[in-house]
Amino acid sequence: MPTVAVDKADLWEKLGQEYSAEEFDKLCFEYGLEIDEDTTEEVEEAIKKGLPAERPQLKIEVPANRYDLLCIEGISRALNVFLGKIPTPQYKLAYPVGGEPNLLTITVHPDTAKIRPLFAGAILRNIKFTPRSYASFIDLQDKLHQNICRRRQLVAIGTHDLDTLKAPFRYEARPPKNIKFTPLNKDQAYTAEELMTVYESEKHLAKYLPIIRDSPVYPIIYDAEDHVLSMPPIINSEHSKITLNTRNVFIDCTATDQVKLDIVVNMVATMFSEYCEEPFTIEPVKIVFPDAKTRITPDISERQTVAHASYINSCTKLNLTAQEASLLLQKMSHRTALSPSDADEIIVNIPATRPDIFHECDLMEDAAIAYGFNNLPDVFPTTSTVAQPLAISKLSDVIRREWALAGWVEVLPLILCSHEENFEWLNHEDDNNTAIKIANPKSLEFQVVRTTLVAGLLKTIRENRSHALPIRIFEASDVAFKDVGRERQARNERHAAAVWCNKTAGFEVVHGLLDRAMKMLEIPRISSADNKAAVGYYIKESSDPMFFPGRAATIYYRALPEKRGKFSAFKQTVQNAMHISHDVPIGVLGILHPTVLEKFEIGFPCSALEFTLEPFKKQMHKVWTNDD
Repeated sequence: MPTVAVDKADLWEKLGQEYSAEEFDKLCFEYGLEIDEDTTEEVEEAIKKGLPAERPQLKIEVPANRYDLLCIEGISRALNVFLGKIPTPQYKLAYPVGGEPNLLTITVHPDTAKIRPLFAGAILRNIKFTPRSYASFIDLQDKLHQNICRRRQLVAIGTHDLDTLKAPFRYEARPPKNIKFTPLNKDQAYTAEELMTVYESEKHLAKYLPIIRDSPVYPIIYDAEDHVLSMPPIINSEHSKITLNTRNVFIDCTATDQVKLDIVVNMVATMFSEYCEEPFTIEPVKIVFPDAKTRITPDISERQTVAHASYINSCTKLNLTAQEASLLLQKMSHRTALSPSDADEIIVNIPATRPDIFHECDLMEDAAIAYGFNNLPDVFPTTSTVAQPLAISKLSDVIRREWALAGWVEVLPLILCSHEENFEWLNHEDDNNTAIKIANPKSLEFQVVRTTLVAGLLKTIRENRSHALPIRIFEASDVAFKDVGRERQARNERHAAAVWCNKTAGFEVVHGLLDRAMKMLEIPRISSADNKAAVGYYIKESSDPMFFPGRAATIYYRALPEKRGKFSAFKQTVQNAMHISHDVPIGVLGILHPTVLEKFEIGFPCSALEFTLEPFKKQMHKVWTNDD
């Protein structure tokens, strides 16, 4: 959930009253928000010590799909409507004198299709910024960039002082060597090629360079006098920089996704339209595309849909009339009216600030929030069910309990890890067909879904190096793999793993731990002299770069055939004589290679064990059924 920092005094002013910590926490809870932090005490403490301090802030966690709550303007507006202090704002487009023919025009060049083909814009007229509202304006753009814009890959926002520019504007795509302008907060002009080098060392902008760096053309926006507005998605121009003295703001949005583009331009325009001389009015602009089609943006028209009081009642177990349900929806910033033809229907006008409403169930949820989740009646379910654990979970509990009783400590590392930790650091190569990779990782720590539990165990040991030796830790949890044969293209697999860290390698320790696990699962060990065993497990020396050469083994499992005909025993004997094996490799154990330990910064030898529990589910079902 995104966290929004708001000035506490400003929020009280916008809400028209001051709240105690308990009162405001209750209000936020009722609306579905959460107070993450109140910096008042820290600020007061700093002031007592004579240290510089900012004004007290409230850090509020908001739902990830509520883009209208990513700034103080949106939060205060939503809470005021919720409390009934103000009516739902009605946003409207204010055309210039002369109507549509006098709209500011942006012409989109055909070459933009090679890089960022979509464009939208809006104008906020006669706006009045204060230092804090200006900071909120910039912060909202950053929050949207990191959230719905996917780090500017889908949408990039630019804001400009319209009075420094001359219409009409042009949105083009040119070779980087043919683009030259003075970027924001710089005092000299650079070509686009030079900017790629200049911004490599700037942490804030370097992460956006790969979006366009390898493209033969870069997107660029010009005015009628060839002044550059911005080079999206990287940087705006110094020429059109907005300041506290800016009165007319031009908002440009370039994108590769039309839906996200419409949401973003609406959010920026509607949130800060309250500072316009005529609040909640936005001047549209005309976009002329290469095929000569035109589009007026932003589209802030309300979406009309129908909600039913009976549906809301069936989900919440309330007994509301359509009128009562209508009033609840109005508290959530919807404009509503009762249907003249159906006493159960509510006509709902969804504002442009609520793109999270997709279905009637979303309106039902809003009505439940407005009524108060804590006020909903407690109703016993109409159907009764008897729950029982999944077979794999019960199997995991057997392993967890026995290993814990043996003196090992269970740990719970994160399911996501870096690509290096999952492959390179374990001396394994990525075949690109195994690991599930995250498309938009928050950081380098969360690039892939783990395919092994060993990496997480070794990271745990690294962070607990000060712990007394020996360190004995284990985990029984899921890993995940690509599986193109399934509809979801992936599968989970339950593994059990353990790592022993001591002054000696301890291969015999993890071997004993494996034997103990199999003993509790009632899986017999197959000795080298017993080839004819029908079921069991055994280990066989193998080569794995994760382990020390000659100190690694693969664990094999031989299961009973699912169906045993009258010739099955004879067939098994023949297969054994011909050395035909259907034994399944289920895991590995061994002494970890020194290079693996070095990469995880562990200074003592370690032994590791990991095996899958999946093959034992069917074999153990009969045992558990008899026990139960």
